[in-house]
Amino acid sequence: MSALAPTLEAWFTDRLVGQRHASANTVAAYRDAWRLLLQFAKSQIRKEPSQLDIADLDAQLIGDFLNHLEQHRNNTARTRNARLAAIRSFFRYAALRHPEHASLIARVLDIPTKRCERKEVRHLDQAEVDALLAAPDRDTWTGRRDHVLLDVAVQTGLRVSELTGLRVGDVEVGTGAHVRCRGKGRKERCTPLAKETVMLLREWMKERGGLPDEPLFPTRRGAPLTRSAVGCLVANHVETAAERCPSLLTKRPTPHVLRHTCAMSLLHSGCDTSVIALWLGHENVDTTARIYLHGDLSIKERALERTRPLNVKPGRYRPADPLLAFLAGL
Repeated sequence: MSALAPTLEAWFTDRLVGQRHASANTVAAYRDAWRLLLQFAKSQIRKEPSQLDIADLDAQLIGDFLNHLEQHRNNTARTRNARLAAIRSFFRYAALRHPEHASLIARVLDIPTKRCERKEVRHLDQAEVDALLAAPDRDTWTGRRDHVLLDVAVQTGLRVSELTGLRVGDVEVGTGAHVRCRGKGRKERCTPLAKETVMLLREWMKERGGLPDEPLFPTRRGAPLTRSAVGCLVANHVETAAERCPSLLTKRPTPHVLRHTCAMSLLHSGCDTSVIALWLGHENVDTTARIYLHGDLSIKERALERTRPLNVKPGRYRPADPLLAFLAGL
């Protein structure tokens, strides 16, 4: 018998943290996936998680767990696939330490991901952006903080985790104004700032004060805002802005929609997709093109204007005879 617990603990500590230097977000996502799986296995096998053997987690149980996620926890196919990725990562590691379970591990690794719908990205138009930025009450400290945070989010396209991770020292408001952040895959990048955003940040940093290592957008107690807190403040300001711009309610903006808004603004201004990919910190330019070119209706409309109407016979254009054109115009 091969106990699951020591191998799972070694996978988290040695492989994910020690060897791969996985980010805190990755470790947390994999941890949550395995907590759910172990709780499900306990309910099915009637064994405590610490007593489970690797052989207990066969392809049948893993498949039942994935179905449980969708049918009873109402997880989407994307979430189901993310949980499966965490399970696969462990079993690839376990294959090296427990070759006696090679056939069982192979069957688990053979479980396919599920195809899911690819929806067009939601983004805000300029009127909706203006309404959202005007929503925070700038007579209060939190309102001024939220106004600057929303402006930075729309202008830079930073992910919410990158926004909450900004420190005072990450902002340069002098010559070559920019913000520095560390994104997915521990990649660092600099994003330039517009003049209006620079002015807002100068005022905010003067009011906020703080040391270079302290969060740029703190709570009242000085701690960094959490991802959920940013989501809540966006939702609250959307509700206020909807009184002025009702279309916001139909789009249900989230912090990630503000990122999409930045990308679509760059695309409409004529920026190449490779530049947008660098701006957003995408690993692959094809990802940017697939997401944003597909979501830009104006590009499709311009393509339609260049096409030949279906009822027009092919051929070269020949101008009318001047005399016949004169007579036709009478």
